[in-house]
Parts: sequence; C-alpha cells; structure tokens
Amino acid sequence: MSAQDAQSLIEGLVASHGDQLRRFLLARVRNIADVPDITQEVYLRMLRVPNVDSIRSPEAYLFTVAQHVLQQHTLKVAVLPSADLAKVLHTQASGAHSDPALEVAASQCLDRLQETFEKLSPKLRAVFMLSRRDGLSFDEIAARLGCSRPMAIKYLMKALLQLRQRLEAAE
Repeated sequence: MSAQDAQSLIEGLVASHGDQLRRFLLARVRNIADVPDITQEVYLRMLRVPNVDSIRSPEAYLFTVAQHVLQQHTLKVAVLPSADLAKVLHTQASGAHSDPALEVAASQCLDRLQETFEKLSPKLRAVFMLSRRDGLSFDEIAARLGCSRPMAIKYLMKALLQLRQRLEAAE
C-alpha cells in the first residue's frame, strides 16, 4: 500500500470514526485542550504504519493506537508538574514569618523529596501524582494508564514504599 493509500485509509477513519475517537479521548483526558494534539498524534502514528495492508481491523487499530498515545500522554503530564510542589511550599513559607533555620531545613527536606521522587519509575510517578495531586480513584487511574485496578493499587503502594525507604536512608 502506498503512502497515498495509507492517507486515504486515515481520511476514511477520520470521517467514519473521528467523533467516536474524540469522545473516547475526552472521557480519558483531564485537560480537554489536549484532545486535538492527542488526536493529531494518533493520526500521525497511523500514517507512519509501514504496512497498512497488514491491519485486519483499521477501526480497532485506531483505538489501540489512541490508547497507547493516551498512556504516554498521561505519564508525561503526571511527571511534568512535580516542580510545582517546591513553588507551592515556598509561597506558603514566604508568607509566614518563620525561623530561617527551619526554612533551610524545610528546603533541604524538599530537595531530598524531589530527588527521591525523580528516581521513581515513570509509571510509579504517574500513579502517585494521579492519586495524590489529582485525587483520582484507583479505577480512574487504571483507566488512564491502561492497567487493572489492583495494578494501580500495587504501583501506588510501591511508590510510597520506595519514597519512604529512600527518604529514611537519606536521613
């Protein structure tokens, strides 16, 4: 199949399943402004498939690609705002007139926490952020990451355990 045929296949999928794909993404993305970018990435990945003839069910393949793009997007978004923790704590601390020694100790503790957090695997960081920062349930986390509810629980427990162990070892 030529690139033109692949493009025709994608155009057909957009026409027949575009609205369904947008609904699928809207139900799974926290920020609806990300949906057009995710949709575009799905279609770009579909265009990059080397042998489109080997796809038995283009519709099923489209949603499989969409699920993979969503998982990568969720992991990326969950990891990005980790620096916000330092800003929030710094803003709160600067408003209060506290002891400079306590501020230094708190800053060092925050640095250790940030370093420890960055050492977690992307999946563990994502589950931790989705649970603690975003307040999502285990079912919602599992749907976003494409894993089971028990695995989402296991990932969070593993993240908490690793954070505790690394922070205790640093002290």
